[in-house]
Amino acid sequence: ILLLLTLIVSAKAQQADTVYTLQQCIDLAIKNNLDVKKSSTQLERAKVNSRQARENLLPNLNGNIYESISNGRSQDPTTYNYVTQRITYGQYNLSTNVTLFNGLNLINTIKQNSLLYQAGKMDFQQIKDITTINITALYLQELSSEDQLNQANLQFDASKVNVDRVTALNNAGSITPTDYLNIKGTHDNDALTVVNAKNGVIIAKLNLLEAMNVPFSTTVKFARLTADQMPANYDQGPDQIYSSALSNLAVVKAADLRVKAAEKEVSAAKGKYYPNISLGAGIGTNFSNTNPASFTSQFRNNYSYGPSLQVQIPILNWFQTRNNVAKAKIDLEDAKNASDGTQVQLKQQIAQAYSNMTTAYDRYHVLLQQVETYKESYRVTQAKFESGVVTADIFVLSKQNLDAANINLISARYDYITRIKILDYYQGKLSSFQ
Repeated sequence: ILLLLTLIVSAKAQQADTVYTLQQCIDLAIKNNLDVKKSSTQLERAKVNSRQARENLLPNLNGNIYESISNGRSQDPTTYNYVTQRITYGQYNLSTNVTLFNGLNLINTIKQNSLLYQAGKMDFQQIKDITTINITALYLQELSSEDQLNQANLQFDASKVNVDRVTALNNAGSITPTDYLNIKGTHDNDALTVVNAKNGVIIAKLNLLEAMNVPFSTTVKFARLTADQMPANYDQGPDQIYSSALSNLAVVKAADLRVKAAEKEVSAAKGKYYPNISLGAGIGTNFSNTNPASFTSQFRNNYSYGPSLQVQIPILNWFQTRNNVAKAKIDLEDAKNASDGTQVQLKQQIAQAYSNMTTAYDRYHVLLQQVETYKESYRVTQAKFESGVVTADIFVLSKQNLDAANINLISARYDYITRIKILDYYQGKLSSFQ
């Protein structure tokens, strides 16, 4: 009995609908998106590079063990006497070295990699922002397809009432066959609209779940947006939006950080013109089988130690430093051009996005008025048709006009919301609708 009850509960749980909110869809897409994962690994690589650049300031510490066997006449490394016998020799060293000065090459390299790491963070945020925008657009498209299906069902139900009425009239001989067939044909057309709308819902759901990298399921549902989430007219112009984008958008910050990193790359390359000063220290000992003393005694008594100071002055190195500086300056110029290009492209994109938004807004309000007009026209035409004043073809045309206007209004409404979200993205306001 317990097993049976468990199976029943499990089956009901599997049949239950899975309802995703917009934020849940965004979170799943960011978690599963391959572009986001790729950007995350690139960010980790930049983090490791930044850490390594800092750790290059630390002293190194290396141990060395050298063992050799010599046959015949050779010099004993411990006594420096020549002997003719087999020599087994061992040398053991421990050394450390730290850079004191190298033209600030290490310091500027640290700053360069730190800036590149910060730019990587902005790249990662940009990928997440783009994913958020794409998911939001697909989410709204799915809701739009559901609303269009609901509208198609309403149209089908309304035409069903008309078909039932004219069927009774046709059976009583109170209506012409042409009027009867026109009304019935309209009902058949509404049935086809429902079929197409159902397919539209499936396609929209498939597109959204694919973008989320979630398997398709007929039990998946999406939460409706509340009325207060439907925006009014946008209150900022393209210049204000562009100004906000320059301050807030991740892609702009990333480009600016790469310019600063390229400047540090030039400074680091110039550091190679200066002497490299390093401080070292070492300790070592050795062992030879020709020495009568034991290994332990030799290891303890043969050791030597001491500090060292090295100054390496660059004089001629195949002009590598000069050419590396030249290449770093080219990288800087590329970074500046990329930053300028980002800003120019951004201004164009915002201007286009703003134009699309205003067009969508105007279209939405024109369709609002059109729906109200066709509603009144349909009401009057229906009354006239039922009174026999107008023929069925006029009534059918009035209904088709109203149905098309309702469908277009739904599409325009969600198109306008999508355009609003794109402008929010440019201003760094994605959290306002998550």
